[in-house]
Amino acid sequence: MKNMQKSSSWEGSAEWYDKIVGEKGHYFHEHLILPYILKLKPKKVLDIACGQGILARHLPPTSEYLGIDISPTLIASAKKYKTPCKANFLVKDATKELDLKGQFTHATVILALQNIEEPLKVFENAHKYLEPGGKLLLILNHPCFRIPRQSSWQTDPQKKMQYRRLDRYMSSLKIPIQTHPGTTSSDTTYSFHHPLSAYTHWLHTTGFTINLIDELCSDKKSTGPMAKAEDTARREFPLFLTILAEKRPGTGSHAGSGS
Repeated sequence: MKNMQKSSSWEGSAEWYDKIVGEKGHYFHEHLILPYILKLKPKKVLDIACGQGILARHLPPTSEYLGIDISPTLIASAKKYKTPCKANFLVKDATKELDLKGQFTHATVILALQNIEEPLKVFENAHKYLEPGGKLLLILNHPCFRIPRQSSWQTDPQKKMQYRRLDRYMSSLKIPIQTHPGTTSSDTTYSFHHPLSAYTHWLHTTGFTINLIDELCSDKKSTGPMAKAEDTARREFPLFLTILAEKRPGTGSHAGSGS
């Protein structure tokens, strides 16, 4: 367990994250992410890097759910909340052997893949525990437009437009992020950027077929003199990328036997 805590960049920020997300989720959970997931009508869900289990609290009673996360503190927080579905939570490193029982109709990685250094191993685990034809849903901060420290909003006063500036994209990057910038005791997490093509290649290599790619835009509204430009920019530059992939037939089967 100590090695897990040491290797998790989110363990030191777990309590802060739980307060930010809370029982219902933050704004974008409620308005964009959870409604999108629930449209898939998942039956038996493996939620990888589940954090404090926000998805479990929105699934219907007919669903079954297993959430895994490397952070013991986040898993402890997840267990405190009531869930309408049958839910269980385990401390597991999603890049290591999981040793789980059973198979799942859906696996999800919600706003967490960009915080994991080895996405390919996550895909391999998801593939192993999905039933044939099972679906893997990834929801990411958009890797084309939302790259920490390498993308930003800029304003063109002559055109009265707001636009995205991109400084780097194709290079894979490990980017340190301060949880509380400007303070002397801020914890540091890491964001791992990869181009979209890297994710598609990893999914293909693992045995997935990509069924659908969607882009979710912020629905927030601005006020003030730049409101029109800011609202237009939100509609044009998506906040999140979703990838729905399906386990290809004949590409491996579940071999786990533990709990």
